[in-house]
Amino acid sequence: MKLIVDGYLSLKDRSAISAIEDLRAHRQRLRKQLQDNPNIGQLAVLGRSIEEFEMGHPAGASNVPLLHTDPATRQLRPNMEFVAVMRANYPPEAPLLVGCQAGVRSLQACEVLADAGFTNLTNVLGGFAGSWTGDMGWVQANLPIERGATDGLDYASLHRKTGAR
Repeated sequence: MKLIVDGYLSLKDRSAISAIEDLRAHRQRLRKQLQDNPNIGQLAVLGRSIEEFEMGHPAGASNVPLLHTDPATRQLRPNMEFVAVMRANYPPEAPLLVGCQAGVRSLQACEVLADAGFTNLTNVLGGFAGSWTGDMGWVQANLPIERGATDGLDYASLHRKTGAR
């Protein structure tokens, strides 16, 4: 899995790089596949805070944020229940398209999920809004979007399935 930390590239698995490069090279094919078959994979928008998700997200996406906004500081902090919520809602072999705002936090989310035993992960390069490196985002690809919380797919609904309060 490819992980970018503070601008430096760290590799745990070199084969992931070719898969990511292949996804970049075939972005338009992925877009067409998603349009032709909306059930190609569950889309979990990971890495985006609840507030970011409610401002706009891919249509039909669920929200399990890797990070939460701290109400006191307005800074992002780790969601300590991230893996538990994912396990409560998705089997480890479920095909998951993992996205965030620009594609960086979703890489981190993919690594966390892979370490937790999830096996069918695809990072959506460019995320929702596009990346600073030029990767096209969901919005630029003219894929369907929604605003606000989506009943049953919002974080509160998904979190309830863990049984935690």
